[in-house]
Amino acid sequence: MRSLFVSFCLLLTASIAFGQSDRGAVTGAISDATGAVIPRASVVATNTETAAKYETISTDTGNYTLSQLPPGVYQLSVELPGFKRYVRQGITVLVAQTLRIDVALEVGAATDEVTVNADAPLLRTESSDVSYVIKAPEELPIFGVGGNLSGSAGIRNPLAMVQMIPGSTWTPNSLVRLNGTPANTQSWRVEGQDASNSGTPGVPAQSQPSVDAIQEVAIQTSNFAAEYGQAGGGVFNVTMKSGTNQFHGTAYEYLVNEAFNSGNPFTDIGTNPGPRARRNDYGFTFGGPIRRDKTFFFVSFEQFRETTVVNNAYQTVPTQAYRNGDFRTAITSRIIGNDPLGRQMLEGMIYDPATTRAAADGRLFRDPFPNNTIRNDRWFLLR
Repeated sequence: MRSLFVSFCLLLTASIAFGQSDRGAVTGAISDATGAVIPRASVVATNTETAAKYETISTDTGNYTLSQLPPGVYQLSVELPGFKRYVRQGITVLVAQTLRIDVALEVGAATDEVTVNADAPLLRTESSDVSYVIKAPEELPIFGVGGNLSGSAGIRNPLAMVQMIPGSTWTPNSLVRLNGTPANTQSWRVEGQDASNSGTPGVPAQSQPSVDAIQEVAIQTSNFAAEYGQAGGGVFNVTMKSGTNQFHGTAYEYLVNEAFNSGNPFTDIGTNPGPRARRNDYGFTFGGPIRRDKTFFFVSFEQFRETTVVNNAYQTVPTQAYRNGDFRTAITSRIIGNDPLGRQMLEGMIYDPATTRAAADGRLFRDPFPNNTIRNDRWFLLR
């Protein structure tokens, strides 16, 4: 009974692993020049960057399927005694997509070879899902720009690529909405593993992979397979970069500084600093072979630093003369009217509340402070 339970658990684990669609697949049919199917043909897909081989044999009906292929560029070869060797180069396998490549073998010696240089057709006939593949996301404008995008909203967020998809809405650190579905109901998967941020739905900025470490992202917006039934607003399948037979790497620094921004308007030219907004997003990637065609490595590092000043509003304080009660410089030459006694009232005059009285016509008026100056013994009274 216990062995039966263990076997069941292993089968369940295997089925779950097969359903993690961070890989692609190639399928098709093999036939001869007359269209008759060819069984038992050897089919090999070779990754051109790592030399990894994925093999299968066509069925009795001439069909073949190579599943669980890591995204990349492949060479497909088909061999069978009595037929020329068929080679097709430049086949790009994408995340969570199935390519159909039918092969027609020609009669001839096995030493002869028919080579075709062509990618798979753009029209996908093996699935009904609507998906978009974003390659090289580090080349997209995904770095937050502007004073309002402070904090984690200014991090290079891979979700910014959503803006390239029709019918999508994206607000940094707030929401993702695809095709009018409820906000933040998408599934985010990295190498087939669910990496959705349950703490802050739709916001992977705090736990995201480095953008420069991402190879490509397949965004399925509708009609995706039943295995993604828990996702309402799309499925994001992220595939990370890996080492190849060639050493490769990048180094980068994304800089934001208020010195590059325009100053505040309506201020003196000599004293016109912008609000402090300094962000540095820097890092590197490096990968290559440990043992050619066998073992590879890839590392990525990224760090984000930010310095901001929240309160940068200009404030004014009284001059020393104002602090002493002397407001003579506040008076301008602009006449704003006459009081009931016929005296001119100038802009900036300060009137003594202790002299309030009524004129003959009932209007109340006051006398201005002499020299527009308030004596020190009157300060407490005015409070």
